[in-house]
Amino acid sequence: MQIRLLTASDVRSALSMRGAIDAVATAYAQLAAGKATMPLRVKVPTEKGVTLLMPAHLHETGDFAVKIVSVFGENPALGLPTVTATVMALDPSTGLPLALMEGDSLTALRTGAAGGVATRYLARPDAATVALFGAGVQARSQLLAAATERPIRRVLVVDPFAEAIERLRAEVATWPDAPEVIVATSPKAAVVQADIVIAATTTKTPLFDGNDLKPGTHVTGVGSFTPEMQEIDAVTLSRARVVVDQREAAMAEAGDIIIAKAAIDAEIGEIVNGTQPGRQSDDQITYFKSVGLAVQDAVAAAAVLKAAEAKGLGTVIEMS
Repeated sequence: MQIRLLTASDVRSALSMRGAIDAVATAYAQLAAGKATMPLRVKVPTEKGVTLLMPAHLHETGDFAVKIVSVFGENPALGLPTVTATVMALDPSTGLPLALMEGDSLTALRTGAAGGVATRYLARPDAATVALFGAGVQARSQLLAAATERPIRRVLVVDPFAEAIERLRAEVATWPDAPEVIVATSPKAAVVQADIVIAATTTKTPLFDGNDLKPGTHVTGVGSFTPEMQEIDAVTLSRARVVVDQREAAMAEAGDIIIAKAAIDAEIGEIVNGTQPGRQSDDQITYFKSVGLAVQDAVAAAAVLKAAEAKGLGTVIEMS
């Protein structure tokens, strides 16, 4: 039995953002069509922290994986990260492990791709200006996904840390057809100009006033992940068509939706499948909320593994 070990660098080198967006779109489509098995996350607490097990199997494509996420608060004192993730891709026919890959880079890729799927179906085709709240890893991934799907020319960044913005600016400058990165003078100044608003922060209070959104804006929120966190205010949700990755997960975890008591119009997979429409007019405000699903990890892991095999990435180990 052989298993391929893929580092963070291998994962990033294996799959393009467009490839990741295409893969995650198939995951959403299969989930919405009832063609995916995705048990609830299993939490295993220990004396020092908690580990989460997130399995998923996609019936049509055969993608099968388990992500293991550990959250241990005392790790920084040991020189270790608080949160770590590992993904194991499995053969659905035999159950044998095919690959073990670094999970943080895969999570950043698949979460960015989720925003990319929403941009593909919900943002105006001519969207060119992004208001970006946050300048960390996930903000960069979300921006790359938006730029993959739309002709982004300007990015107005709102982040309290100047160094983070400069790191973002330096990375974006290396992209083909790189957009201009500008430090926004205020949240309002960024939002009133934006065709797409991306929120990728850990705030517990809304980042901007929804009254400042211009008609036709698309909003993606990926930062809030508990019922108490609220990146996007109730005004935005009252003005927008609300789309989520999965209704059940959003109603359990998405504070933006729970606090606003917002009505969910569609799952993104329903739009991919054509059972629900995408953007319905140039003036429509749309909002997509992703809380993150194991099906995303499964399809992304399968796509990364396929590309890694073709490119000869990683280290193959004989286990038997």
